[in-house]
Amino acid sequence: MAITKSPSYLRFLNLIDALDRMNPGKKLDYVEENLLDKIINCAYSKKSILVGDLIALSELGSQATLHGRLKNLSAMGYIKMISNVDGRKKEVLPTKLALKRYEEISKCLEKAVKSA
Repeated sequence: MAITKSPSYLRFLNLIDALDRMNPGKKLDYVEENLLDKIINCAYSKKSILVGDLIALSELGSQATLHGRLKNLSAMGYIKMISNVDGRKKEVLPTKLALKRYEEISKCLEKAVKSA
């Protein structure tokens, strides 16, 4: 059976892979991607999300794992954590770098669909 053209989703995955190769050292693992997705969704919905909200996502891992991944995202420049007035709670916000990443991912998706 000859396949003439790959499906849009496979083209999208290849474009995402190329995007990750252009940014060495900034590749996210599964947990980091999911955390960043939630942070970006909250930002676009104009909802605040706290560190405590994110480390309570037990389906992604233990609290220690999630806290470590949030530190990684912060160190890579994708998020910033801002303390509230008394310093007990931290709001998590995406940075310009994170927003740019999602713009690039959107462009990859659009390109994959256009070439269908």
